[in-house]
Order: sequence, then C-alpha cells, then structure tokens
Amino acid sequence: MGWITKNGKRIHIRDKGTGVVVAAVAGLAIAGGAGGIGASGGATGGAASEALAGNSAGDVVDSLPGRSLKTRNAEARESAKRGKSKEAWSRLKFKELKREVRRLGREGDCVAAASDRVREFLVKTPCTGLDRMLLAVGDGHGNAAVVSVVRVGFRTKKQAGDFEKVEAVQGSGDVRPLEIAAVLGISGVRMTGLHYRSRPDGYGMVVAEADTATGHVDGATLTALADVAAYLPVK
Repeated sequence: MGWITKNGKRIHIRDKGTGVVVAAVAGLAIAGGAGGIGASGGATGGAASEALAGNSAGDVVDSLPGRSLKTRNAEARESAKRGKSKEAWSRLKFKELKREVRRLGREGDCVAAASDRVREFLVKTPCTGLDRMLLAVGDGHGNAAVVSVVRVGFRTKKQAGDFEKVEAVQGSGDVRPLEIAAVLGISGVRMTGLHYRSRPDGYGMVVAEADTATGHVDGATLTALADVAAYLPVK
C-alpha cells in the first residue's frame, strides 16, 4: 500500500486484501524558506530544537542493547499494549519529550475534523468519540519525531467496519490529526503519511503516523514508532 499526491491532496492507495484503513491526514510538505520542511517532514532551523529542549542530554536508556529493529519493534509493541509507554519508547532507543491529548465526544466534532466522503459518512453515521494524541519523541542526541494517534469510535463494530470501507477508497477524505505547531509548538513540520500503522480497536478504528521533527530519523524507525504508538492508550 502507499500514497500518491494529486492536486495537492494526499491519496491512499490500498493493497488488495490488507484490511488496513488510515484515519488521519495531513498534506505533503514542500521545501521552503526558513523554518520550511523537505520531503522527510522534518523542520529546518532552530524552531523544533527549541521546542524539544532536553533532547541533547544523551540520557536515553537502551533497554534492548544489540537487538535488531525488528526485535525492538515487537518488544516495544507488547510494552505499548500493557500501557507502558516509557518502556515502549526505550525499546526503540527513544524517550517521550511532549504529549497532548484531545478527547471529543460530540457527534459534530468528528464531522468538523473530517473531509470529503469521510465527512459525509460521519454526518449519516455519527461517531461516539474522537480521541487524538500528539507526541514528540527523541533519541537524546538531537534527533526527534512527531507521532500522531487518532481513534474514531462508533456505536457498533459494523459501523466501524463501514467507516473503514469508505476511508479506504482513494481520495475519499480523512479525519485530521492535531495541528503540530499549535499543540506542540513545533513549526515547519507536517505529517507526510509515509510512515503509519492502523488497526481496529473494539468499536473504533485507530491510526498512528510518524515523521521527523528535527535531525535524522530513518524511515524504518519512523514506521516502528507509528506501529508502537497505534497500541498506546490515548491518555
């Protein structure tokens, strides 16, 4: 599966038989002037570094020294399922720097955060809740990532499944994550949608995305960060 950009809009291409749905969206960024970003999504200049003070202390604990990223990812996912976020991040050689959670329970909140056909679906099939979490994590050496988690809840599993079917169609719209600059104070960073994981969660659907905030975080690690975040409790 993957994404293409058409007329400035990020469009999800779904592989047959994957059963994966993406419920968060942000535009693909174009490199610009000071504080702008490149294709990786990372901020240039000092904006991100200032907002993520303390990420150069070299104090990140590696709880799985010498292990491969695949092993780290699997172990971190299990920690996340148990609600142990600090342990989960340390298994990936990161630490949490910032976190913001927004919970919305009114039907109109989901509609206001959605676009296109996804919005139309939510008008006819109201959600029961919209939980969004935005985190910044760093490796203690100046490299950091922003991670977004979005959960859309419904009254029944069937409604959640129907939502997935609409969401999976190319160009059908999405539910937006929290704004990075407004929530975390990190300007010049956008989610590209290139590194994400999604999963069903009871009567809801969850998606997590990760992108570089500052420094360098490789693509495989960003995908692992998103995978682990998809299992963290939104709180």
